[in-house]
Amino acid sequence: KVRNEEDFIKKLDCSPDQHLKVVSIFGNTGDGKSHTLNHTFFYGREVFKTSPAQESCTVGVWAAYDPVRKVVVIDTEGLLGATVNLSQRTRLLLKVLAISDLVIYRTRADRLHNDLFKFLGDASEAYLKHFTKELKATTARCGLDVPLSTLGPGVIIFHETVYTKLLGSDHPSEVPEKLIQDRFRKLSCFPEAFSSIHYKGTRTYNPPTDFSGLRRAVEQQLENNTTRSPRQPGVIYKALKALSDRFSGEIPDDQMAHSSFFPDEYFTCSSVCLSCGCGCKKSMNHAKEGVPHESKSRCRYSHQYDNRVYTCKACYERGMEVSVVPKTSASTDSPWLGLAKYAWSGYVIECPNCGVVYRSRQYWFGNQDPVNTVVRTEIEHVWPGTDGFLKDNNNAAQRLLDGMNFMAQSVSELSLGPTKAVTSWLTDQIAPAYWRPNSQILSCNKCNTPFKDNDTKHHCRACGEGFCDGCSSKTRPVPERGWGPAPVRVCDNCYENRGIQLDVAELPSDEEGGTLIARKVGEAVQNTLGAVVTAMDIPLGLVKDAARPAYWVPDHEILHCHNCRKEFSIKLSKHHCRACGQGFCDECSHDRRAVPSRGWDHPVRVCFNCNKKPGDL
Repeated sequence: KVRNEEDFIKKLDCSPDQHLKVVSIFGNTGDGKSHTLNHTFFYGREVFKTSPAQESCTVGVWAAYDPVRKVVVIDTEGLLGATVNLSQRTRLLLKVLAISDLVIYRTRADRLHNDLFKFLGDASEAYLKHFTKELKATTARCGLDVPLSTLGPGVIIFHETVYTKLLGSDHPSEVPEKLIQDRFRKLSCFPEAFSSIHYKGTRTYNPPTDFSGLRRAVEQQLENNTTRSPRQPGVIYKALKALSDRFSGEIPDDQMAHSSFFPDEYFTCSSVCLSCGCGCKKSMNHAKEGVPHESKSRCRYSHQYDNRVYTCKACYERGMEVSVVPKTSASTDSPWLGLAKYAWSGYVIECPNCGVVYRSRQYWFGNQDPVNTVVRTEIEHVWPGTDGFLKDNNNAAQRLLDGMNFMAQSVSELSLGPTKAVTSWLTDQIAPAYWRPNSQILSCNKCNTPFKDNDTKHHCRACGEGFCDGCSSKTRPVPERGWGPAPVRVCDNCYENRGIQLDVAELPSDEEGGTLIARKVGEAVQNTLGAVVTAMDIPLGLVKDAARPAYWVPDHEILHCHNCRKEFSIKLSKHHCRACGQGFCDECSHDRRAVPSRGWDHPVRVCFNCNKKPGDL
């Protein structure tokens, strides 16, 4: 019910500069906590509501200001009462306890029950484990010179009996506090978080209860500023708000039977790894601070999430952990060239420190698996809301096709232009070192006829220059260049000078041999993209079908964005929504979602409208 700091100060009815301490009360339902506060601090006035009915009269947490002792008095809901959202309410008690300077545990029973010791022991453990760090962080955030909590609050156990003697009254030598410490030890509860624990008992032969002893004990504790000093109401509000924000959110399975009053589930992150089912050990809402999830145990591999991560072996041996991702070689060329490059060199594994450490098709034959040679594998947890593995899983066909921002209607409709571009690029990739690159051959080396886009350029196997078909139609063996005894294409000049031995001694022989083997493999790759693709084991049928699903609107029919109606141009590229198949600009289709109904099981591009639809697409 309190909106902000000013509202808090206004409702308490105190000055913003007044330095205050906080006293709170805990205990089981029906033990007269509100009544105790009214008589101890407010001379019996009903500041906190009391009621003769069976239902709890205090629900939630209530605060009042005592101007005489300069304290904020906080009344809480009773333990063991009939309540909904028990877990959230119990967690709230600990937040109140954390900001208090003095805690009164009120019990009205002839003997002290175990739940009193269990509550205080569990509260102490949870406070040290989850709250001290957060309170220190709040101190730093609010720029306070007063540490909010190096030690927790002091505790007064207020025990009212009717028929039994008070603790320690049998033997004057026995100090009640000592008996309480022994009882804690027997139950294996250690209330280390509390700065002090005092016992105050009263025996009520005839009502009303005598609160004067409790009042004196409280005043004495409030005067002691050695562990907790008074602070402004704004600081109290900020501390409670910080704890409330940090430890908020659903608590899984409200019905779980806990052996502790404050189990870790109340304060730790509720995310669970999708692959192995282990929970995150960080505190609640840690993601808001940019802190990643973390688990105590190791994860297991799951084919569904492909949660295998590669790290560079060379860097690991040098004491660094560098993750590497298999990816298609980046290409600034036209999409057809991108397709050819992927088909030719496969995926590469690139390390930021060592450069490209592996190419899947670099050696073609006998290329070893990278896992055995250049990378180490680790299995990582898959947390809800992260798609880190999905966007780089090595699914060749989908990655190849989905990574392309433009694809022609189908491979069969390919015009000759792109085919030639791909062929000349491919030739350059597998050409021996002495061949002139296709991009530098503008005209025939002999007759000087300029090459048009669709003209085929031929290399002489002997001198490596580029010629038209007419000037390089002859063949002869060129064993000195590594082509063996079989006759291969040569230009007219080299054919006529076949008696003269070429001076090729200065070329490094092993490099030359390697590229010629690659070239011989490449001789099988003819001049159509279909040949390139089938040679690389990507079936042509798959490319045709997957590249342009039937429900996609064909590119030539898409003139403007289906959502914002912007007209497409060279600068504004078209993107298909994987759910509805319409064409959109990047801005209207930057969301990513799985579309199982269309066969996309991992997050892919969807448009603004499809992303708003509830449930599975």
